Amino acid sequence: MKNLDEIITEQTQQLEITGTEQPFIEELKDTLEEQPEKIDISSAVDCSMVKCAPKQPNVIFVAFEAEPFIKTGGLGDVAGSLPIALKQAGSKISVVLPKFSAIDEAYQSKMKFVGMVQVPLSWRKVYCGIFMLKHKAMTYYFIDNEDYFKRENVYGYGDDAERVAFFSKAVLEALPLLSKDFPNIIHCNDWHTAMLPVFLREHYNHLDGYKHIKTIFTVHNLKFQGVFPASVLRDVFGLNNCRAAVDQLAYGDAINMMQGALRYSDWLTTVSPTYAEEIKTTYFGEGMDGIFKERSSILTGILNGINTVQYDPKKDENIPKNYGMTDLDKKNENKLALQKAVGLPVSGKTPLVVISSRLTEQKGLDLLVHILDQLMKMKIQVAVLGIGDEIYENAFRRYHENYPKKFSATIAFNKAISHLFYAGGDMLLVPSRFEPCGLSQMIAMGYGTLPIVRETGGLKDSVTAYNEYTKEGNGFSFSNYNADELLSTIK
Repeated sequence: MKNLDEIITEQTQQLEITGTEQPFIEELKDTLEEQPEKIDISSAVDCSMVKCAPKQPNVIFVAFEAEPFIKTGGLGDVAGSLPIALKQAGSKISVVLPKFSAIDEAYQSKMKFVGMVQVPLSWRKVYCGIFMLKHKAMTYYFIDNEDYFKRENVYGYGDDAERVAFFSKAVLEALPLLSKDFPNIIHCNDWHTAMLPVFLREHYNHLDGYKHIKTIFTVHNLKFQGVFPASVLRDVFGLNNCRAAVDQLAYGDAINMMQGALRYSDWLTTVSPTYAEEIKTTYFGEGMDGIFKERSSILTGILNGINTVQYDPKKDENIPKNYGMTDLDKKNENKLALQKAVGLPVSGKTPLVVISSRLTEQKGLDLLVHILDQLMKMKIQVAVLGIGDEIYENAFRRYHENYPKKFSATIAFNKAISHLFYAGGDMLLVPSRFEPCGLSQMIAMGYGTLPIVRETGGLKDSVTAYNEYTKEGNGFSFSNYNADELLSTIK
């Protein structure tokens, strides 16, 4: 059995850690001594919870979306909050994003042109403009190419493979313009940035400045991996003659970008300790469980946090009555306002269960649909907010029509109204089939709304089921993916 010092020494040698990166390893060692293989940061913007070594490495944080510029889901929340928290905690960090045309003009008008580079994509070179914006003490860089990023949506196009490959290569080409010092670490997030570690190793690793860059790859949602026809190896990546890349990207008759990042990156993280263990299994691993087991020594689960400034019931401008944990009686005014806003009978005494979520099978909504008839017989109200799969949107519309005094469905994505749901609900329902982390349950707890969750991924890590004997806990939970267990927990 190796002791901790031997493990750390071995990992340091494998990663070729330089002197400037040693504080990162020492900090990792301190944390692992407290809880091996698991690090828990409970709030991404509460700097007192983030332990920083005296000298932090220079980090470039790369993502395809981040608040407040562009957001489609939880990645946008984390990429918008985590770099700010790390900077406040002492890290040297900047963020690189695509310059989407959908970014508000209020931000675009303040961006400054830094320079341009030509990005090689297989046989051709493509224009890339680089823009910089200082926002709330953070430095953001934006990769510009209107052919790729002047689109109505962020994802969902036939050339997505080329768009994300361009972005990853553009970040590497732009590094000499971003700072006089090359970064020690590039932190990549999800499949949209998965080719960056591959390109770094195969196309740039021989160049001065690039040789000592280490990569961290974070899996936010393993369901989406960036699987494309094998032809992109030649036509887009220019890697068809690189045997190592061909072999490590191969995914049946196709290629898998995330698989490449999982094999090429120096360190792997995901967004909760429990999910880091779950993805080593066939059920949760989405075909990648073998790689996660093989590289488990460099896989770390770090619980996501929330922006506790943005989600603060004491200062939230999106709710009619501000309150805190010391005056929760004022919360009831938000409940009455929510009931009125969604068309439910106004009653402070009727339990109100809320759902604010993407309406997909992953979120466990098939369990909810299965028990709705029984819930409608109880003294309870249910309010749903979200958009997603047509089958669930239509089911909730039907219950809204059939039970107008007990069920409300707001089929829309409305961030301001979601704040009222968190503040006005008595309970928040999150019965997910799987959940890498989940943020809604954390937000709800901050608003004094009790979460009801299934014990999976970050839901299990963040919600402690109430114990009626010890009077401890911060919510309610059930273990098996079973509609009867969900109903029993609600009751």
